[in-house]
Amino acid sequence: MAVDPSATFTPINIALLTASDTRTAADDTSGDILAARIEGAGHALVTRKIVREDVASLVRQLHEWIDDPQIDAVVCTGGTGLTGRDLTPEALDQVKTKDIPGFGELFRWISYDKIGTSTIQSRACAVLAGETYIFALPGSNGAVKDSWDGILAEQLDSRHRPCNFVELMPRLRES
Repeated sequence: MAVDPSATFTPINIALLTASDTRTAADDTSGDILAARIEGAGHALVTRKIVREDVASLVRQLHEWIDDPQIDAVVCTGGTGLTGRDLTPEALDQVKTKDIPGFGELFRWISYDKIGTSTIQSRACAVLAGETYIFALPGSNGAVKDSWDGILAEQLDSRHRPCNFVELMPRLRES
């Protein structure tokens, strides 16, 4: 579990979606944290939007980005809890090709060290939609830091060994 210094870093294009009925560009602190980490890692933040928490709106936005060949991954924040307005996993269910169950499992394992059993209330998840990775993170500042720093920073780094999501990208079209 380390960066291979002989490997070349391959930046990817990432879209950032905040699922919220209340956040604005002025107070989307979780989105700001993710944007800084995406760009700080050397990736391109190609677009960023705040979308209302209803399945149709989320699905519409996700399809727009899935259909865009320039977007390799979508990172979503918000909408992964248990309340009636938390609908991001339901939106991902409508666009996915495959689940990536280990993402949510690993997130909750990392989160357990910080918030204990409260982590069970998170429905953080990830899917593959065609050739696009989609990661759904909780909306708290701590959760997005844990998700990026503990999982995505490594898995979206083409130099990470023994394997990473970036090296799989050319093979996602296989049937």
